[in-house]
Amino acid sequence: MKREIISTDKAPAAVGPYSQAVRVGDFVFAAGQVAIDPAVGRLIEGDAAAQTRQVLTNLSAVLEAAGSSLDRVVKTTVFLKDMDQFKAMNTVYAEFFPSDPPARSTIGIALPLGALVEIEAIAVVG
Repeated sequence: MKREIISTDKAPAAVGPYSQAVRVGDFVFAAGQVAIDPAVGRLIEGDAAAQTRQVLTNLSAVLEAAGSSLDRVVKTTVFLKDMDQFKAMNTVYAEFFPSDPPARSTIGIALPLGALVEIEAIAVVG
C-alpha cells in the first residue's frame, strides 16, 4: 500500500524528522500539533484553551491537505502539560467536535517548546 506524505504551509512545519501527516489508503495519520502560529512560526501566547484552539486549527489544516477533515476523525490523543487544564482543553475541544466526537485518550506529559497542549489524530478520507 502506498504511503503519501502530507505537507501544508497552513500548519506549522515539522520541527523534527517527521511528517505533518501520512496518508495510507483511506486513512490519515496526523502527527501531534502544538499551538504554533504557522504565519510566524512561534508558539502562541495564552492558556490551555487558547492553545487548544490553535492546535485544532492546525490539525484541521493538515487533515484538509490530506483530503479529510475534523468531522472524519476517528481517534485523537491529547497530551496535556498539566492535567489540571483538562476542563479548559475539553471545553474548546467540544466546540470543534460538537456531535459524534471521535474516540480519545488524554495523557499528562512534558511537551516540546513549552506547549501546554498537543493533539494527534487518525482520520478517514473521502
